[in-house]
Amino acid sequence: MLGAATFVMVTAEMLPTAVLPQMSAGLGVSEAQTGLLVSIWAGVVVVGSLPLVRLVRRIDRRTVVIWSLVGLALAAASTAFAPTYELVVAGRVAGALAVGLLWATTNALTADLVDERDLARGVAIVLGGATLGMVIGTPIASLVAQGVGWRATFAGLAVAALASAIAVRVVVRRSARPVTHPASTGTGGATDAAPQPTAQAGRARGIRPMLAVVALVGLLLVGHYGVYTFITRMLAEAAAPLPGGVGTMLLVFGLASAGGVVLAGRFGARTARALVVAAVATGLALGALALVGTSPAVGIVVVVVWGVASGAVPPLAQTMILQLAGAAHRDLAGALIPVVFNLGIAVGAGIAAGIVGGAGTAPLPAFGATVVAASVIGLLIVARSFRDASFGPLLPEGDRAHG
Repeated sequence: MLGAATFVMVTAEMLPTAVLPQMSAGLGVSEAQTGLLVSIWAGVVVVGSLPLVRLVRRIDRRTVVIWSLVGLALAAASTAFAPTYELVVAGRVAGALAVGLLWATTNALTADLVDERDLARGVAIVLGGATLGMVIGTPIASLVAQGVGWRATFAGLAVAALASAIAVRVVVRRSARPVTHPASTGTGGATDAAPQPTAQAGRARGIRPMLAVVALVGLLLVGHYGVYTFITRMLAEAAAPLPGGVGTMLLVFGLASAGGVVLAGRFGARTARALVVAAVATGLALGALALVGTSPAVGIVVVVVWGVASGAVPPLAQTMILQLAGAAHRDLAGALIPVVFNLGIAVGAGIAAGIVGGAGTAPLPAFGATVVAASVIGLLIVARSFRDASFGPLLPEGDRAHG
């Protein structure tokens, strides 16, 4: 059911892009103003996630997820009936605040509900919903907008968010691990009766390794999303001979990304090593975009590799960050994840737009590959620096057992 929540969240985030022409015409604004709704959303998530997580830090995480979904439903409904662009902006701001809290809490709740050895699989399942939101949710919204109108898509989103809240309430159990706070005394009825986490799962590994990985993942995302922002322009010639053109390439990329999410769930304790491999493959694929030219076959191969590798990065990165955080810093880790992903999108797209404006798309493959390579080098340096500080996920099982 948490996967259903992430499906709704991603669909909500990208919905204006799916209904861009209809929404612009209906509100009497330019398409650029409608597109700005996505940027406003990302900015609100970045600014609002950490304060909101701190505000609700003493509330059961499942309860926070449920009421955040209700808040998203109300925000979507208000957007569906908003008569002016200004009120739509207000609805999007409210929805972004709800989703920022949702992402942060869902990440932490996932870590609460599964053993650490199963965390990679749990995160991959939850993020599978997010991938489906991108691959299926937005295209369906586009079709609904063309047939019924853009307001119907936001009304449908409100219904879906409310249904997800009910499903989480019915299906998802309360956290199997207690919410830990520095000032907690350990008393409190049901919380005391909850099973305690294992030593490895509950141990805080220190905040520095987690923050270092968060920063390096953010750098990786700058390279990836910078290039992805202009994927349609870069693949236009190679996609031209294909049925469906660039749309087919984008579908291939989406399906490959879904495959990467599934693959990421199979790595378990080897999460960090797998993250490095996925980052290397992402960088190589970005660099290989320079070789695509007009060849559909080369384009498809590169897109598949890029999709699988970059699709595996989010679940692997989130798993690693949550593992390093331990129970003591889980709220902070959960809040940092949506912040760093949205910053990666915003910064990457901004830098790439500057490059394209000055020199076209030709330099983008080198830019993306170089930034991702810097991230990989940083991850390897951090792994060595914290080898003796319980930076366990980067070490082979045997090394950890004999360490």
